[in-house]
Amino acid sequence: MLLAEIEVWHTRPAVPTRRVALGHLVLPVDPAPGFGGLLLGAVVAGHLAGVPDELVPDVHRLIDQVERAERIVQPRLRHRFQVDRHGLARSRHRLVGAGDEISFDFDAIGTDLAQVLGAVYAVERLDVDSRRIIAPVLHKAMQWRGPIGPSLIGHLAGATTTTLAALADPRAWALEVLGFPPGTERPSKREVTAQYRIRMRTIHPDHGGDRETAGNAIIELNEARRILSGNVA
Repeated sequence: MLLAEIEVWHTRPAVPTRRVALGHLVLPVDPAPGFGGLLLGAVVAGHLAGVPDELVPDVHRLIDQVERAERIVQPRLRHRFQVDRHGLARSRHRLVGAGDEISFDFDAIGTDLAQVLGAVYAVERLDVDSRRIIAPVLHKAMQWRGPIGPSLIGHLAGATTTTLAALADPRAWALEVLGFPPGTERPSKREVTAQYRIRMRTIHPDHGGDRETAGNAIIELNEARRILSGNVA
């Protein structure tokens, strides 16, 4: 299942001129940072190592300018950003879901810098409020030094649980994990705490829970309580 997608069009490796354009975009950003924000962050994190060190500070500045909707003089970072895609090659990056797992599918044939610039300029296609949410995600992605996978997703989303259900609708997922009945909308802080304690007693090994699955279950309970703590009545 396709969750997010970005096409980055760029000069072919053997061509001396350097140009970047955008193609098809699927960038949902709700709930924040959304699958689109996660994909853009992953593209930046996955390709930043190939960007010359002296250009990294200017990537940060470019992100800030895009967030503020400033006019960006071209060329920038050795590339010209344009609308026309004629004569350019295509790289495509996707975030896909299978069951309750999500993963990245990168297909890059251009330079790392072209991929990073494509992800940054894609933020321009978002509305003002979304740009203010996604720009910090790209800055955070630039600090990442680990693998491009679940740990990165958790880092960018600010979450410990990275299942498809938890990221697609975190509030509904949290209500289900804590065992609230269908139709529950805004439980009180007391109700959240009570359900948390009930579920914790059920899964904890000291009370008969499965020791092999208790660790992940406890992580999910803590994450569910964290999510609902901002939505209590």
